[in-house]
Amino acid sequence: MQRAAGLAGLHGGWTGVLPVARDARHEATQRRIVETQALPADFCRFVELDEGLAVVLDAARQQRHIARDHVAQVGAHPGDAQPAPAAAAAGVVRHAGYVDPQRRCPRADRTGHMSDLDQFRGRVRDWCQKHVPADWRAAQTGIGDAEFVAFQKWWFAELQSAGFAVPHWPAEWGGGMSVPEQVVLYQELAAHDAPRLVLAFVGIHHAASTLLIAGTEQQRRRHLPAILDGEIWVQGFSEPEAGSDLASLRTTARKVGENYVVNGQKLWASGGAHADWCLLLARTDPEAPKRKGISYFLLDMRTPGIEVRPIRNAIGDSHFCEVFLNDVEIPQENLVGAENAGWQVAQATLGAERGMTMLELAERLGNAGFGWLVQSCPVDDPIVADRLAQFEIELTGLRGLCRDLVERNEIGAAGPADASIVKLFYSELLQRLTDFATEVGGLAVHTDLVKPMSSGWESGAWLLDFIGSWEWTIPGGASEIQRTIIGLELIKEAAQKKK
Repeated sequence: MQRAAGLAGLHGGWTGVLPVARDARHEATQRRIVETQALPADFCRFVELDEGLAVVLDAARQQRHIARDHVAQVGAHPGDAQPAPAAAAAGVVRHAGYVDPQRRCPRADRTGHMSDLDQFRGRVRDWCQKHVPADWRAAQTGIGDAEFVAFQKWWFAELQSAGFAVPHWPAEWGGGMSVPEQVVLYQELAAHDAPRLVLAFVGIHHAASTLLIAGTEQQRRRHLPAILDGEIWVQGFSEPEAGSDLASLRTTARKVGENYVVNGQKLWASGGAHADWCLLLARTDPEAPKRKGISYFLLDMRTPGIEVRPIRNAIGDSHFCEVFLNDVEIPQENLVGAENAGWQVAQATLGAERGMTMLELAERLGNAGFGWLVQSCPVDDPIVADRLAQFEIELTGLRGLCRDLVERNEIGAAGPADASIVKLFYSELLQRLTDFATEVGGLAVHTDLVKPMSSGWESGAWLLDFIGSWEWTIPGGASEIQRTIIGLELIKEAAQKKK
């Protein structure tokens, strides 16, 4: 038996239909009316429940009030308008002042025409209802690598056929969506509990960003269409002695004729066991300062001399890999940018991880992730309700930061530390949210031994999600590194203002 859950509100909160398998934790959740007054006055949240009771996180500007034991039937709260018959049948309670500005159904304006964005939302919603597999979570739990890879490639092809796989790419390469359209797309995918593109992530974000910014026309024509056809990429940056201090990498690339001969080891290469190509950083000038002697390469993973070893992590996955490179030859035409200028090219790759990718991740966390959390919490507890309201505030802020970063990136107005701010905020909010969910979930949370592959970082298997959240506060620049970057930029800004 399943129940539908919906949540809507400021900045496109979590809404829509999310299939949730009933278990002991969900059965134990009390159906209460909970009021808080910590958020802006125009904010409202609701969760649809099958017995006709609802959790409402409402807002006003003044004092905070939590009615711990205020149990009510649908429409019984004095401040609630009676729901329409269809809504009452579904068990939906809406506050009299409720609005759903982001995920509303397409509606006509005063001239009788729907806005382009509303039409687009309707199209994405219809597509999701027809194409998102209802049973994908069960089908992706406890499976082997072959089934996982096949499903990921199939889902990527489904998104690509609809034009939803690479919305952030330029129009000439298959993208061209505006930032508002991308926000709508990610909201609807999250609201309909769509699978996440795990294996395609590096290709559609990091590899594409690198090629579009620094690649040659020949490199773009060779690889961008191949990525759209399902080519899988891995990032070969980190090493055993070069993680957060990436510029200390020791892998070497020695020029021999028309090729570079590469020797070294890469670590934490996510998806390396399935990759077709690799974004590789290697030292081409060992005598130069550490940031000036690095070059950036495109490496065919079928080249002789490459050995990939999966690493089993704390939750039982093996998506991390070690990559050993022994006299691996890379053709000169696979050099990206100038020789010894790889550090500058790499910044574009890392910038992609902390730019457009964060927009999707923020929507998933703020929609599906927060929805799972509300459903699994004892919401009649005032402390829990207070924490939920605080998380909602932070998630709203995260969405705003991500959208602002993407919009300013498009016009070249983003600051040097802006991406670090977003990465730091997201990773630590993810960790706090999954930690809290693990805490309130009790012993039942510890019985989840596997989570669905193809799920997000917030799958609802909270203990496993919390352990996995440490992948965000360490890789891609640890939280301490991000704070250092932010602090140095603030010092520079202050110094410039004094001049």
